[in-house]
Amino acid sequence: MRHARRRMVRRVARLAAVGGLLLGGTMVTRAVASEPPDAPAVPYTSARAASGTGAGLVSRLGADRTAGHWVGSDGRPVVAVTDEGTAARVRRAGAEAKVVRHSMAELKSATEALRSAPRVPGTAWALDYRSNEVVVRGDSTVSRDDWSRLTDVASGIGGFVRMERTEGAFTTRLNGAEPILSTAGRCSAGFNVTDGSDDFILTAGHCGPTGSVWFGDEGGDRQVGRTVAGSFPGDDFSLVEYADGEAGEGAEVVAVGGGKGVRITGVGEPAVGQRVFRSGSTSGLRDGRVTALEATVNYPEGTVTGLIETDVCAEPGDSGGPMFSEGVALGVTSGGNGDCDKGGTTFFQPLPEAMEALGVRLLAAAREGAAPSAPAANGGGGGEGAGGATAPGATAPVTGVDGSTLLSRLTDRRNVGPGMLVVAGSTVALVATRWIRAEQDREAYRRHYSATWG
Repeated sequence: MRHARRRMVRRVARLAAVGGLLLGGTMVTRAVASEPPDAPAVPYTSARAASGTGAGLVSRLGADRTAGHWVGSDGRPVVAVTDEGTAARVRRAGAEAKVVRHSMAELKSATEALRSAPRVPGTAWALDYRSNEVVVRGDSTVSRDDWSRLTDVASGIGGFVRMERTEGAFTTRLNGAEPILSTAGRCSAGFNVTDGSDDFILTAGHCGPTGSVWFGDEGGDRQVGRTVAGSFPGDDFSLVEYADGEAGEGAEVVAVGGGKGVRITGVGEPAVGQRVFRSGSTSGLRDGRVTALEATVNYPEGTVTGLIETDVCAEPGDSGGPMFSEGVALGVTSGGNGDCDKGGTTFFQPLPEAMEALGVRLLAAAREGAAPSAPAANGGGGGEGAGGATAPGATAPVTGVDGSTLLSRLTDRRNVGPGMLVVAGSTVALVATRWIRAEQDREAYRRHYSATWG
């Protein structure tokens, strides 16, 4: 009777182990085959809360008592203030205060003086909150005489205007590669937007004037749409209306190359020091930091103001491509100097200003719980499919499993962890029952052998 019960227990244990293996295998298969719960499982930066705190304090305290805000190296908000009383208010609000000499009102007055001086192509200036200065840069195309005259203007403003020469030339990032092409040049798609009835691509204004027709292929066989509005110079944004009026499925996805994408969940404004990402059809996905705001660039074609200055690299063909952070759309690529081998400065048209002027809103994904992750920047790799936002007329998917995404899903406890635990437990149970059975068989044989020959 006892032996019968043991056999029954072993049989039930084996069946349960086999069932567990089947169940766990099904759970893992379904997790790997499905899309991860968030956009790519990649590093996350938490600058948004710090940025919001700093911006709120600057807004409440005013331009006469503050001089900008930024995200510190420890992720805390830092606010530049002009007196100790204001510094105390900032500290009580949970931010770090830095007492500086010049207020935001003084810094902006300096930029107005520079703007009123004779225009010098190849120059740019921006507000450096951390040094409490206005930084004026001149590229290699600026002559010695022009630079000397601009230096005299800066000296007349005050000692908080810093002059710097830089290599290369400040140019718009037109020409180069797909994904959108026209007789006006080549650019990258930015973000998908809508006016409530039709869908559009929001891209750089210098990419082409109103009426420009855009295609998604070199042969001009696949028409994407037509530029219906824009502003350049002064600003740098334009609106390309889709030929069929619709952006298509996945309009909220920004392509980052290699068939991968990041879902965009909203629009916002960056903070100095914030880590940002840029995607473009020539140089792919790149990352860096916001170095200054309210930048002015004197391109050969004209002057553009109110830009975001970054140390993210860009190359011709990346114009109009999206800049984003933590799933939040921030701007579209305008221009800069340098390249992705040597590095350089890149400027972006802020998105909120462009959308307000054009009367459109962002096509964004519904936000779920935790903030979406920011992607890890790759080494580049442009070309088709690495471009800005959703590929024109055929949006960039985030589906498909390659080696890297398969590995990330297998190590993601939210996806396959339970299934892997079931598989592991069932395997141990099955091995244990087989080992117990083998041990019992060996013991029975020894007893039989002893009884026979003893």
